[in-house]
Amino acid sequence: MSSEPTLLEMQQIEKRFPGVHALKAVDFDLHAGEVHVLLGENGAGKSTLMKVLCGTESRDSGQIIIRGEPTDDLTPKQAQELGIGMVFQELSLVPALSVAENILIGRLPRRSFGMIDWSQANDIARENLARLGVTHIDPHTPVRQLNVAEQQLTEIARVLSRDCQILLLDEPTSALSETEVDRLFETIQRLREQAVGIIYISHRLDEVARIGQRVTVMRDGAVVGTMPVEAADRDTVVQLMVGHKPGEQRADAQRRTGPSLLRIENLTVQDHLYQLTLELHQGEILGIFGLMGAGQTELADALFGLLPHESGAIFIDNQPVQIDHPGDAVAAGIGYLTRDRRGSLIPVQPIAPNVTLPLIGGLPLLRSLNLRDERSAANKYIQDLQVRPPDLNRSVRYLSGGNQQKVLLARWMHSGARILIFDEPTRGIDVGAKAEVFALMRRLANDGIGIIMISSEIPEVLSMSDRILVMRDGRFKAEYASEKPTQAELLHSASYATEQVS
Repeated sequence: MSSEPTLLEMQQIEKRFPGVHALKAVDFDLHAGEVHVLLGENGAGKSTLMKVLCGTESRDSGQIIIRGEPTDDLTPKQAQELGIGMVFQELSLVPALSVAENILIGRLPRRSFGMIDWSQANDIARENLARLGVTHIDPHTPVRQLNVAEQQLTEIARVLSRDCQILLLDEPTSALSETEVDRLFETIQRLREQAVGIIYISHRLDEVARIGQRVTVMRDGAVVGTMPVEAADRDTVVQLMVGHKPGEQRADAQRRTGPSLLRIENLTVQDHLYQLTLELHQGEILGIFGLMGAGQTELADALFGLLPHESGAIFIDNQPVQIDHPGDAVAAGIGYLTRDRRGSLIPVQPIAPNVTLPLIGGLPLLRSLNLRDERSAANKYIQDLQVRPPDLNRSVRYLSGGNQQKVLLARWMHSGARILIFDEPTRGIDVGAKAEVFALMRRLANDGIGIIMISSEIPEVLSMSDRILVMRDGRFKAEYASEKPTQAELLHSASYATEQVS
């Protein structure tokens, strides 16, 4: 029992959505200076509970007590005034505004006659980024020009700038490099010393012991266990999350691959990629590993026509193809699951149109959509991929991260794609959903689909890949073709300019 004062008590919180009992009599508390880790599979209710606390969702019943005072249903503004701040997994920045404008949105400092004091605004933004150990982000830069990691750091800086006492972090490290994670944890430690209470949601179980003091596990909308971090070993936590003992996921032994499916030769993208050559075979999972900023995402963008290449050639089935925009890639049989699900989905639309989206562009201009066929196709994939809940009318924004990933996978399966590019396919999804995504990837490979898997999670790359290419500074620095490297060897290859073929 902590000797620190209690900042927050949530008692018997209930929340229902149409057809879903999202929160079931949830009890949760938080002490000053504590990191309370909240774990659970996607759809377990973690994010819904946090949205109730920060005022973006109303509770159906139950009590929220903040510093000993009961509260009515909170609005986001009231939550902020009570010192509650949340960094959502799906970022809420305004792409067209600058970093400083996003950090101080609604609170920009003013000079005489109501003019914005841009000098002071940029100084405040720099100070808040510096609290995270970030000095390379220019406050003048439009957010749309930042990469995902930089956007996440900007969002965290914005919340911290409001002097919050109860900080909610939903998957804060999902897009950060190891160095940035270390800086974030240092910041969290400083905040603890200032008596800030932190609720920390993560699917990276190795972070639990490193950052937390207590752990609460949710499953199916209910709390199934709360314990000190010393008792929260991996097997115990996973068993509470999934309801049974964790099974081990193993890569298929000696997967047989077919002829060349995709080949690139000397692909160069100005300032990003330099004379890249690779080959992907039918039925192969080709892992691409690199540290943050090594060029992996730029490679995926170039293959899908999102980033123009300066020189080089692309071949599919040994025939040259010209890919200048995503329509060319789709026509060539390439599908791309980006690391940012929000940018690929139409969140306000239900599942069916999200699944059939790539094929709509190929329809004649005056041809009407066959909604019955659309729903039939979507229903097939809902059942096949076990999307939960299996409701065709549910907007995809209400699905968990793992189920949103399945909808994107269904999209490319429906399009007939023979080449799939997965960029960080398990970002922000839980242990159970990861196992399902991996099983689907193996099944697709066994059916002859060629898969390029880009991941910063070394164990995933090692367990899933038939072959591994390592990137550094926009170049391939190592290939492991016959024997899998150790984790240390893979990291060494990504960190230093080694060139080797195994």
